[in-house]
Amino acid sequence: MTDPGQGLVLAALGCPMLGAMLSLVPALGPRWRRVLGHGATALGGLFAVLAGLRVLLGAAPAQLTLLAILPGDDIALRLTALSAFFWALIGLVVVAVGVFSAGYTRHYAHRASLGWLGAAFNLFVLSLLLVTAADNALGFLVVWETMALLSYLLVVFDHHDRAVVRAGLLYAVVTHAGTACIALCFLVLASASGGSLDFGALHAGAARLGSGQATAAFLLALVGFGAKAGVMPLHVWLPRAHPVAPSHVSALMSGVMIKTGIYGMLLVWFVFLPAGPLWWGLLVLALGALSAFLGILYALTQRDLKRLLAYSSVENIGIILLALGAALILRADGQDRLAALALAAALLHTLNHAVFKSLLFLAVGSVQAAARSRDLGQLGGLMRRMPWTGACFLVGAAAICALPPLNGFAGEWLVYQSLLAVGIHVTTVGVGGSAMLAAAALALTGALAAACFVKAVGIAFLGQPRSQHAFDARETGRLERTALALLAAACVALSLLTPLVLRLLDPVTAQLDGFTALGGYPGRPGPAWWAAVSPPGLRGHGSLHPLALLLALAGFAALGAVLAGALRRGRTPARVNKTWNCGVALTPRMQYSEASFTQPISRMFSAIVWPDRAVTTEFAHAPYFVSRVSYESSVRPLFARFIYGPTRAAFLRAVGALRLVQNGSVHAYLAYVFVALVITLAVSR
Repeated sequence: MTDPGQGLVLAALGCPMLGAMLSLVPALGPRWRRVLGHGATALGGLFAVLAGLRVLLGAAPAQLTLLAILPGDDIALRLTALSAFFWALIGLVVVAVGVFSAGYTRHYAHRASLGWLGAAFNLFVLSLLLVTAADNALGFLVVWETMALLSYLLVVFDHHDRAVVRAGLLYAVVTHAGTACIALCFLVLASASGGSLDFGALHAGAARLGSGQATAAFLLALVGFGAKAGVMPLHVWLPRAHPVAPSHVSALMSGVMIKTGIYGMLLVWFVFLPAGPLWWGLLVLALGALSAFLGILYALTQRDLKRLLAYSSVENIGIILLALGAALILRADGQDRLAALALAAALLHTLNHAVFKSLLFLAVGSVQAAARSRDLGQLGGLMRRMPWTGACFLVGAAAICALPPLNGFAGEWLVYQSLLAVGIHVTTVGVGGSAMLAAAALALTGALAAACFVKAVGIAFLGQPRSQHAFDARETGRLERTALALLAAACVALSLLTPLVLRLLDPVTAQLDGFTALGGYPGRPGPAWWAAVSPPGLRGHGSLHPLALLLALAGFAALGAVLAGALRRGRTPARVNKTWNCGVALTPRMQYSEASFTQPISRMFSAIVWPDRAVTTEFAHAPYFVSRVSYESSVRPLFARFIYGPTRAAFLRAVGALRLVQNGSVHAYLAYVFVALVITLAVSR
């Protein structure tokens, strides 16, 4: 093989296949099966990163044909700039998750199905790579359904639990409904390409699409790929399926799999469709603001850490949609250079979210393994007992809250700049105001995200242990800690190298929009990668130099330390003693709980979250001497209450009515056939 690009692609695809086979070899024993199987996963991720970076740095796209499905329709791969970006993203996360899984899956060593878990995990990674590199619609749908099936099997791995089975069933229903919409979208696009399902033909046929066909394809892609990404109100499966899956699977699903929905939206909206009307972007902008705000609001009310992170994924998908909505609006208005900036913001936040959300899910997996619980009410005091995991979780929490100098700040800053670009440069009545409202929603989302993760870190890692298992918790193994450190370091590195990352995104935005985010037209010399990023058209409104920002923060921290030392000099040292509590010993029950932390915010937004509270009081001698007070709270999601609940009830009523027709009478069935025959004859005349 003469093409090194093809060699890297085959290596990236071959390693997960090898890992799947090694996971099923009984002669290796449980330990070597998990180490070698997941080690092959990590190696495949490394090859995927190299293959993606090679294309982003200017190499020709690698092309491969794996197998023929039908004459003229193969599972063919083509690593374009867009595909290469997602391969680099997937590979980066898979390297860390593979290392983590090699150690973490020892907790499943007693399960006879451990080998099948490793094999399904490796094949799931393989399907993620195939989906983002498929070069025709039929092959895409085949590997898309394969990805859905494998992820379903991983979700229901603990199938002895009825709640797990129900969550898996809901996920299967939503993902298959989304696949139906995606298939219809490709059929609409193929109507303008002479019936060809090849991606090159679909791109060439974009100019021949009528306005009605383009709108239909746009909406079908929004529903189909939005269901996979977890866009509200299509998110209902995500907070149920992600928490019940094994933690390394949850990390890959939330960090990577939902991004395949973003990949599909980018592919259809910016490669296969021409510039559409302004309302396309406004619709995406509205859904993004809704997903971001409600996602983090529901995350704030959760006490299960993995469920909290799942709702937080809905929030971050909403932030990505805000940038995509801005790109669609700017593209429709002819502001292509600014549209490239918005696309770069969406891609950068997609990458950043993949890294810090995988870090948080893996850290929660370590907490669950050590403390035997994800319930915030059962945790506490873990920073002393699990300092490595606690520090890495803190880095991920700061990154997801967009605090500088971590990578989440750079991505959200560019999203703000994109929304400002719409407000400044799009003069159509109402559009600029909508963008400003979306920016305000993003600001409110950021404040709620900070409150959410202050709660998560404070309740889980600080204070005193709230259960014996939390008291006995100890740090996880070396492989798990290594994986957490890799992702935490990536959060810092991606922030410091943001200008370089944006330069690597130039080929992607050029493929999607015809322009680059930093230099305008493709090929136009732009600023050096270490220079400050100043978005075209917004110079004078904002700029970002990550290294300078880090140095400034370090300088302020050093100055604060010097001043604090100077103020303490010459003073009598403070005595440290236990907190006095009127002679009563302090207990974990006296600490701030997750419910008390959340209550003021849930009351503030009670019209949205619909909090339910139940207070039970027990008396030693009623009504004056209270011996015990129990407080339970829950929320009723808005869409479940007003959309899915009534829809489900109406469907069950319709099914109940249809059951009356099936009464078991042969005479009734013959009458049905006779009536159907009469109607057919009458219509055919």
